[in-house]
Amino acid sequence: MAVVSSETLLPSAAPVRFVAEDGSRAGEHGAYGEPAAERLKEAYRLMVLGRRFDVQATALTKQGRLAVYPSSAGQEACQVAAALALEQRDWLFPTYRDSVALVARGLKPGEVLTLLRGDAHCGYNPVETRVAPQCTPLATQTLHAVGLAHAMQRRGEDAVALALIGDGATSEGDFHEALNFAAVFKAPVVFFVQNNRFAISVPFEKQSAAAALAYKGIGYGMRSEQVDGNDAVAVLAVLDDAVKHAREGKGPVLVEAHTYRIDAHTNADDATRYRDAEEVAKWREADPLKRLETYLQAENVLQGKEIEQFAADAEVFAQSVRDTLNAEPELDPLSLFDHVYAAPTRQLRQQRAALAAELEA
Repeated sequence: MAVVSSETLLPSAAPVRFVAEDGSRAGEHGAYGEPAAERLKEAYRLMVLGRRFDVQATALTKQGRLAVYPSSAGQEACQVAAALALEQRDWLFPTYRDSVALVARGLKPGEVLTLLRGDAHCGYNPVETRVAPQCTPLATQTLHAVGLAHAMQRRGEDAVALALIGDGATSEGDFHEALNFAAVFKAPVVFFVQNNRFAISVPFEKQSAAAALAYKGIGYGMRSEQVDGNDAVAVLAVLDDAVKHAREGKGPVLVEAHTYRIDAHTNADDATRYRDAEEVAKWREADPLKRLETYLQAENVLQGKEIEQFAADAEVFAQSVRDTLNAEPELDPLSLFDHVYAAPTRQLRQQRAALAAELEA
Protein backbone atom coordinates (compact mmCIF):
# COMPACT_ATOMS: atom_id res chain seq x y z
CA MET A 1 0.00 0.00 0.00
CA ALA A 2 1.38 3.39 -1.00
CA VAL A 3 2.36 5.73 1.82
CA VAL A 4 0.56 9.08 1.67
CA SER A 5 2.77 12.13 2.14
CA SER A 6 1.75 14.24 5.12
CA GLU A 7 2.26 17.39 3.04
CA THR A 8 -0.69 16.42 0.81
CA LEU A 9 -2.94 16.02 3.85
CA LEU A 10 -2.13 19.19 5.77
CA PRO A 11 -4.58 22.12 5.68
CA SER A 12 -3.54 25.56 4.49
CA ALA A 13 -1.37 27.38 7.03
CA ALA A 14 -4.05 30.09 7.28
CA PRO A 15 -7.79 29.70 6.65
CA VAL A 16 -8.67 29.93 2.96
CA ARG A 17 -10.18 33.32 2.17
CA PHE A 18 -11.41 35.09 -0.95
CA VAL A 19 -13.15 38.08 0.64
CA ALA A 20 -11.98 40.23 3.55
CA GLU A 21 -14.25 41.45 6.36
CA ASP A 22 -14.90 44.73 4.56
CA GLY A 23 -16.03 42.96 1.38
CA SER A 24 -12.86 43.62 -0.59
CA ARG A 25 -10.90 40.92 -2.41
CA ALA A 26 -8.40 38.88 -0.42
CA GLY A 27 -5.70 36.69 -1.90
CA GLU A 28 -5.41 33.83 0.58
CA HIS A 29 -7.10 31.12 -1.47
CA GLY A 30 -4.20 29.26 -3.04
CA ALA A 31 -5.23 27.08 -5.97
CA TYR A 32 -8.95 27.13 -5.21
CA GLY A 33 -11.08 28.50 -8.02
CA GLU A 34 -13.79 31.08 -7.37
CA PRO A 35 -17.36 29.75 -7.78
CA ALA A 36 -19.37 31.10 -10.70
CA ALA A 37 -21.08 34.46 -10.22
CA GLU A 38 -24.59 33.01 -10.49
CA ARG A 39 -23.86 30.46 -7.77
CA LEU A 40 -22.62 33.22 -5.50
CA LYS A 41 -25.75 35.25 -6.16
CA GLU A 42 -27.84 32.19 -5.30
CA ALA A 43 -25.79 31.75 -2.13
CA TYR A 44 -26.56 35.35 -1.19
CA ARG A 45 -30.29 34.85 -1.84
CA LEU A 46 -30.36 31.76 0.35
CA MET A 47 -28.37 33.48 3.08
CA VAL A 48 -30.92 36.31 3.16
CA LEU A 49 -33.70 33.73 3.32
CA GLY A 50 -31.86 31.73 5.96
CA ARG A 51 -31.24 34.68 8.24
CA ARG A 52 -34.88 35.72 8.09
CA PHE A 53 -35.92 32.15 8.81
CA ASP A 54 -33.56 32.06 11.79
CA VAL A 55 -34.93 35.29 13.23
CA GLN A 56 -38.50 34.08 12.73
CA ALA A 57 -37.84 30.71 14.35
CA THR A 58 -36.27 32.43 17.36
CA ALA A 59 -39.35 34.63 17.71
CA LEU A 60 -41.61 31.58 17.56
CA THR A 61 -39.94 30.16 20.66
CA LYS A 62 -41.02 33.27 22.58
CA GLN A 63 -44.58 32.74 21.37
CA GLY A 64 -44.64 29.14 22.55
CA ARG A 65 -44.82 27.74 19.02
CA LEU A 66 -41.41 26.09 19.25
CA ALA A 67 -40.09 24.26 22.29
CA VAL A 68 -36.51 25.25 21.54
CA TYR A 69 -34.46 26.70 18.69
CA PRO A 70 -30.66 26.62 18.29
CA SER A 71 -29.84 29.68 16.21
CA SER A 72 -27.20 29.61 13.49
CA ALA A 73 -27.03 33.40 13.14
CA GLY A 74 -23.56 34.30 11.89
CA GLN A 75 -23.05 30.87 10.36
CA GLU A 76 -25.17 31.38 7.24
CA ALA A 77 -22.19 31.10 4.87
CA CYS A 78 -21.46 27.61 6.21
CA GLN A 79 -25.10 26.55 6.22
CA VAL A 80 -25.84 27.61 2.67
CA ALA A 81 -22.55 26.45 1.18
CA ALA A 82 -23.08 22.98 2.67
CA ALA A 83 -26.39 22.73 0.82
CA LEU A 84 -25.14 24.21 -2.46
CA ALA A 85 -22.04 22.02 -2.64
CA LEU A 86 -24.17 18.88 -2.87
CA GLU A 87 -26.08 17.39 -5.79
CA GLN A 88 -29.59 16.05 -5.28
CA ARG A 89 -28.23 12.50 -5.25
CA ASP A 90 -25.92 13.32 -2.32
CA TRP A 91 -26.79 13.00 1.37
CA LEU A 92 -26.70 15.66 4.07
CA PHE A 93 -26.31 14.71 7.75
CA PRO A 94 -27.27 17.75 9.86
CA THR A 95 -27.18 18.56 13.56
CA TYR A 96 -29.88 20.34 15.54
CA ARG A 97 -28.24 23.70 14.66
CA ASP A 98 -28.43 23.22 10.91
CA SER A 99 -32.04 24.13 10.12
CA VAL A 100 -30.93 26.85 7.70
CA ALA A 101 -28.95 24.27 5.71
CA LEU A 102 -32.12 22.19 5.37
CA VAL A 103 -34.13 25.21 4.22
CA ALA A 104 -31.38 26.00 1.69
CA ARG A 105 -31.62 22.43 0.42
CA GLY A 106 -35.30 23.01 -0.28
CA LEU A 107 -37.09 21.38 2.65
CA LYS A 108 -40.31 22.96 3.86
CA PRO A 109 -39.92 24.98 7.09
CA GLY A 110 -42.79 23.16 8.80
CA GLU A 111 -41.05 19.85 8.17
CA VAL A 112 -37.72 21.20 9.37
CA LEU A 113 -39.15 22.59 12.60
CA THR A 114 -41.19 19.50 13.51
CA LEU A 115 -38.38 18.19 15.74
CA LEU A 116 -37.89 21.52 17.50
CA ARG A 117 -41.62 21.87 17.96
CA GLY A 118 -41.70 18.51 19.72
CA ASP A 119 -44.22 16.87 17.37
CA ALA A 120 -41.97 14.09 16.05
CA HIS A 121 -38.34 13.08 15.81
CA CYS A 122 -38.28 14.07 12.13
CA GLY A 123 -40.79 15.93 9.99
CA TYR A 124 -39.57 14.91 6.54
CA ASN A 125 -38.81 11.72 4.63
CA PRO A 126 -35.03 11.21 4.75
CA VAL A 127 -35.04 8.80 1.78
CA GLU A 128 -36.93 11.21 -0.47
CA THR A 129 -35.00 14.31 0.58
CA ARG A 130 -31.62 12.60 1.10
CA VAL A 131 -31.36 14.52 4.37
CA ALA A 132 -30.86 12.49 7.52
CA PRO A 133 -32.87 13.43 10.65
CA GLN A 134 -31.37 16.36 12.53
CA CYS A 135 -29.08 14.87 15.15
CA THR A 136 -29.17 16.05 18.76
CA PRO A 137 -26.58 13.66 20.31
CA LEU A 138 -23.14 15.02 19.49
CA ALA A 139 -21.22 13.32 16.67
CA THR A 140 -23.44 10.26 16.23
CA GLN A 141 -24.39 11.51 12.75
CA THR A 142 -20.74 11.20 11.68
CA LEU A 143 -20.95 7.42 12.04
CA HIS A 144 -24.26 7.36 10.18
CA ALA A 145 -22.75 9.41 7.36
CA VAL A 146 -19.73 7.15 7.04
CA GLY A 147 -21.83 3.98 7.10
CA LEU A 148 -24.17 5.26 4.42
CA ALA A 149 -21.30 6.61 2.30
CA HIS A 150 -19.52 3.26 2.48
CA ALA A 151 -22.73 1.45 1.51
CA MET A 152 -23.21 3.73 -1.52
CA GLN A 153 -19.60 3.13 -2.42
CA ARG A 154 -20.07 -0.66 -2.35
CA ARG A 155 -23.17 -0.36 -4.51
CA GLY A 156 -21.31 1.74 -7.05
CA GLU A 157 -23.46 4.84 -6.52
CA ASP A 158 -22.04 8.18 -7.61
CA ALA A 159 -22.97 9.99 -4.41
CA VAL A 160 -21.31 11.73 -1.46
CA ALA A 161 -22.34 12.19 2.17
CA LEU A 162 -21.62 15.47 3.97
CA ALA A 163 -21.75 15.49 7.78
CA LEU A 164 -22.21 18.83 9.51
CA ILE A 165 -20.45 18.97 12.90
CA GLY A 166 -19.95 21.50 15.67
CA ASP A 167 -16.56 22.04 17.31
CA GLY A 168 -17.80 20.42 20.51
CA ALA A 169 -18.57 17.20 18.63
CA THR A 170 -14.88 16.74 17.76
CA SER A 171 -14.28 15.88 21.43
CA GLU A 172 -16.59 12.86 21.16
CA GLY A 173 -15.32 9.35 20.50
CA ASP A 174 -17.81 8.83 17.66
CA PHE A 175 -16.10 11.59 15.68
CA HIS A 176 -12.72 9.86 15.82
CA GLU A 177 -14.15 6.44 15.03
CA ALA A 178 -15.92 7.90 12.01
CA LEU A 179 -12.76 9.59 10.70
CA ASN A 180 -10.71 6.43 11.10
CA PHE A 181 -13.24 4.18 9.34
CA ALA A 182 -13.79 6.69 6.54
CA ALA A 183 -10.07 7.08 5.89
CA VAL A 184 -9.32 3.34 5.93
CA PHE A 185 -12.12 2.52 3.50
CA LYS A 186 -11.83 5.75 1.48
CA ALA A 187 -15.51 6.41 2.02
CA PRO A 188 -16.95 9.27 -0.06
CA VAL A 189 -17.75 11.53 2.88
CA VAL A 190 -16.96 15.14 3.80
CA PHE A 191 -16.77 16.09 7.48
CA PHE A 192 -17.62 19.77 7.77
CA VAL A 193 -16.82 21.25 11.20
CA GLN A 194 -18.39 24.62 11.96
CA ASN A 195 -16.07 25.86 14.67
CA ASN A 196 -18.24 28.59 16.19
CA ARG A 197 -15.88 28.97 19.18
CA PHE A 198 -18.20 27.54 21.86
CA ALA A 199 -19.47 24.10 22.87
CA ILE A 200 -22.46 25.53 24.76
CA SER A 201 -20.49 27.54 27.37
CA VAL A 202 -17.08 25.92 26.88
CA PRO A 203 -14.74 28.06 24.73
CA PHE A 204 -12.69 26.36 22.04
CA GLU A 205 -9.43 26.91 23.93
CA LYS A 206 -10.69 24.69 26.76
CA GLN A 207 -11.73 21.76 24.60
CA SER A 208 -8.80 21.35 22.22
CA ALA A 209 -5.09 22.18 22.28
CA ALA A 210 -4.80 21.79 18.51
CA ALA A 211 -3.75 24.84 16.50
CA ALA A 212 -6.86 24.16 14.43
CA LEU A 213 -9.33 21.29 14.33
CA ALA A 214 -8.45 20.73 10.68
CA TYR A 215 -5.12 19.27 11.80
CA LYS A 216 -6.93 16.33 13.39
CA GLY A 217 -7.42 14.81 9.96
CA ILE A 218 -3.75 14.09 9.34
CA GLY A 219 -3.67 11.59 12.22
CA TYR A 220 -6.09 9.41 10.26
CA GLY A 221 -4.44 9.85 6.88
CA MET A 222 -7.20 12.17 5.72
CA ARG A 223 -6.92 15.26 3.57
CA SER A 224 -7.88 18.36 5.57
CA GLU A 225 -8.53 22.05 5.06
CA GLN A 226 -9.46 25.14 7.06
CA VAL A 227 -11.47 28.06 5.73
CA ASP A 228 -12.79 31.43 6.84
CA GLY A 229 -16.34 30.36 7.72
CA ASN A 230 -17.72 33.89 7.34
CA ASP A 231 -16.50 34.15 3.74
CA ALA A 232 -19.22 32.48 1.66
CA VAL A 233 -17.05 32.52 -1.48
CA ALA A 234 -14.26 30.65 0.26
CA VAL A 235 -16.53 28.15 2.02
CA LEU A 236 -18.30 27.25 -1.21
CA ALA A 237 -15.01 26.94 -3.09
CA VAL A 238 -13.48 24.66 -0.45
CA LEU A 239 -16.58 22.49 -0.08
CA ASP A 240 -16.96 22.19 -3.86
CA ASP A 241 -13.40 20.87 -4.01
CA ALA A 242 -13.88 18.54 -1.02
CA VAL A 243 -17.05 17.02 -2.48
CA LYS A 244 -15.31 16.56 -5.85
CA HIS A 245 -12.37 14.85 -4.12
CA ALA A 246 -14.67 12.44 -2.29
CA ARG A 247 -16.82 11.77 -5.37
CA GLU A 248 -13.78 10.83 -7.43
CA GLY A 249 -12.93 8.05 -4.99
CA LYS A 250 -9.91 9.80 -3.51
CA GLY A 251 -11.16 9.43 0.06
CA PRO A 252 -12.82 11.57 2.73
CA VAL A 253 -12.02 15.20 3.55
CA LEU A 254 -12.13 17.10 6.84
CA VAL A 255 -12.96 20.80 6.50
CA GLU A 256 -12.96 23.23 9.42
CA ALA A 257 -14.75 26.56 9.06
CA HIS A 258 -13.74 29.30 11.49
CA THR A 259 -16.95 31.14 12.35
CA TYR A 260 -18.89 32.37 15.38
CA ARG A 261 -22.22 31.72 17.07
CA ILE A 262 -23.74 35.19 17.42
CA ASP A 263 -26.74 34.17 19.50
CA ALA A 264 -26.91 31.97 22.57
CA HIS A 265 -26.61 28.18 22.39
CA THR A 266 -30.42 28.01 22.33
CA ASN A 267 -33.22 30.27 23.48
CA ALA A 268 -32.89 28.58 26.90
CA ASP A 269 -29.26 29.68 27.30
CA ASP A 270 -27.83 32.88 28.79
CA ALA A 271 -24.65 33.52 26.82
CA THR A 272 -23.79 36.65 28.83
CA ARG A 273 -22.65 34.36 31.65
CA TYR A 274 -19.66 33.08 29.69
CA ARG A 275 -18.75 35.69 27.05
CA ASP A 276 -18.70 39.47 26.91
CA ALA A 277 -20.55 41.85 24.62
CA GLU A 278 -17.36 43.21 23.04
CA GLU A 279 -16.48 39.78 21.67
CA VAL A 280 -19.91 39.39 20.11
CA ALA A 281 -19.77 42.91 18.66
CA LYS A 282 -16.42 42.16 17.05
CA TRP A 283 -17.83 39.11 15.29
CA ARG A 284 -20.93 41.00 14.18
CA GLU A 285 -18.56 43.18 12.17
CA ALA A 286 -17.49 40.04 10.31
CA ASP A 287 -21.11 39.39 9.25
CA PRO A 288 -21.00 36.85 6.39
CA LEU A 289 -24.14 38.22 4.75
CA LYS A 290 -22.96 41.82 4.61
CA ARG A 291 -19.51 40.73 3.49
CA LEU A 292 -20.88 38.79 0.51
CA GLU A 293 -23.34 41.56 -0.38
CA THR A 294 -20.56 44.18 -0.48
CA TYR A 295 -18.32 41.93 -2.54
CA LEU A 296 -20.97 41.02 -5.12
CA GLN A 297 -22.01 44.65 -5.51
CA ALA A 298 -18.39 45.68 -6.09
CA GLU A 299 -18.09 42.93 -8.72
CA ASN A 300 -21.31 44.13 -10.43
CA VAL A 301 -22.88 40.72 -9.81
CA LEU A 302 -25.59 41.95 -7.45
CA GLN A 303 -27.82 44.98 -8.06
CA GLY A 304 -29.72 47.10 -5.56
CA LYS A 305 -33.12 46.04 -6.92
CA GLU A 306 -32.14 42.40 -6.48
CA ILE A 307 -31.18 43.00 -2.86
CA GLU A 308 -34.60 44.57 -2.28
CA GLN A 309 -36.35 41.68 -4.03
CA PHE A 310 -34.52 39.01 -2.04
CA ALA A 311 -35.41 40.81 1.19
CA ALA A 312 -39.06 41.05 0.14
CA ASP A 313 -39.13 37.36 -0.78
CA ALA A 314 -37.66 36.54 2.63
CA GLU A 315 -40.51 38.42 4.33
CA VAL A 316 -43.06 36.42 2.36
CA PHE A 317 -41.23 33.26 3.38
CA ALA A 318 -41.27 34.33 7.04
CA GLN A 319 -45.03 34.83 6.82
CA SER A 320 -45.40 31.29 5.51
CA VAL A 321 -43.34 30.02 8.45
CA ARG A 322 -45.60 31.88 10.89
CA ASP A 323 -48.75 30.57 9.22
CA THR A 324 -47.47 27.00 9.30
CA LEU A 325 -46.38 27.08 12.93
CA ASN A 326 -49.48 28.94 14.12
CA ALA A 327 -51.70 26.15 12.80
CA GLU A 328 -52.36 23.43 15.35
CA PRO A 329 -50.80 20.13 14.28
CA GLU A 330 -52.99 17.08 13.70
CA LEU A 331 -51.29 14.33 15.65
CA ASP A 332 -52.13 10.64 15.67
CA PRO A 333 -50.88 8.88 18.81
CA LEU A 334 -50.83 5.55 16.95
CA SER A 335 -48.21 6.94 14.55
CA LEU A 336 -45.69 6.39 17.36
CA PHE A 337 -45.51 2.78 16.22
CA ASP A 338 -45.21 3.40 12.47
CA HIS A 339 -41.44 3.79 12.07
CA VAL A 340 -39.94 1.73 14.88
CA TYR A 341 -39.26 -1.29 12.65
CA ALA A 342 -39.81 -1.93 8.96
CA ALA A 343 -41.92 -4.94 9.99
CA PRO A 344 -43.57 -4.47 13.42
CA THR A 345 -42.72 -7.09 16.03
CA ARG A 346 -45.37 -9.04 17.90
CA GLN A 347 -44.76 -6.99 21.04
CA LEU A 348 -45.08 -3.75 19.10
CA ARG A 349 -48.38 -4.86 17.57
CA GLN A 350 -49.67 -5.72 21.03
CA GLN A 351 -48.66 -2.33 22.40
CA ARG A 352 -50.31 -0.57 19.47
CA ALA A 353 -53.54 -2.50 19.99
CA ALA A 354 -53.49 -1.69 23.71
CA LEU A 355 -53.13 2.05 23.02
CA ALA A 356 -55.84 1.95 20.37
CA ALA A 357 -58.21 0.31 22.84
CA GLU A 358 -57.39 2.91 25.47
CA LEU A 359 -58.01 5.77 23.04
CA GLU A 360 -61.40 4.33 22.09
CA ALA A 361 -62.46 3.86 25.70
